[in-house]
Amino acid sequence: MPGAYAVVSCHVDHPLDDRSWRLLAELQERRPSGFRIAALMRPPDLAAGEDEERWVERAREAAARGPVGHHTHFGGPSQARPRAGDDPVARVRAEAAWLGGRGFSPRFFCGGGWYMDRGLAETVAELGYVDCTATEVRPRYLEKDAPRFELDHPAWLTFDGGRLLALPTTHSIGRAAGAMLDPEPLRELVHVYFHDADLRSPARRRALLGALAILRRRRNPSDLEQAADEFAETAPELELSAASRP
Repeated sequence: MPGAYAVVSCHVDHPLDDRSWRLLAELQERRPSGFRIAALMRPPDLAAGEDEERWVERAREAAARGPVGHHTHFGGPSQARPRAGDDPVARVRAEAAWLGGRGFSPRFFCGGGWYMDRGLAETVAELGYVDCTATEVRPRYLEKDAPRFELDHPAWLTFDGGRLLALPTTHSIGRAAGAMLDPEPLRELVHVYFHDADLRSPARRRALLGALAILRRRRNPSDLEQAADEFAETAPELELSAASRP
């Protein structure tokens, strides 16, 4: 199917946790079922005392294994979505500047807890990122009025003076495991994601590997870089407000 892609990304919430990092590195090196796994990494929280040098070393290792992206926890290491009084735009700008100052130019962005609003989307576009924060369905743990973006296909999200390429994240481990057994045709982009903490669970590792093995039989494996290159040329335009929820 021309223009059909299957990609995998990991939200690296604990980049300094030795066990999680080892398991992720092993998985990336293995390229299960041929998938090159992108690492969407949360930058270190220096106010919380996280080790900057160790993070930089690990991010460079990840970049040698696959695409690397910027994943933000707006409320700190253990709080993915913003808390009252947090400034999501200021945090993303500060993290992007920190990354650039250490020689990193991540292409992809994903907001923690799937948080996204218009102001943040415009900032992400200004920074030159491809966004992976939109989801095809609302995660069950989010309130119905939680700010987020919803898309079931790649699109250029347009707003006054700019646009943002969005490659939605479509399948969690559980949703992927079920969808791969569904005879219905797959969408043009299947984007499976997991968290680094998932790898600590043997059951979740098996579920992920099983879903990818089945997906490999239905779609040639690709990665976020290839998908972004393709959809930058072919994705339709959509007014940003059409993807905004609530």
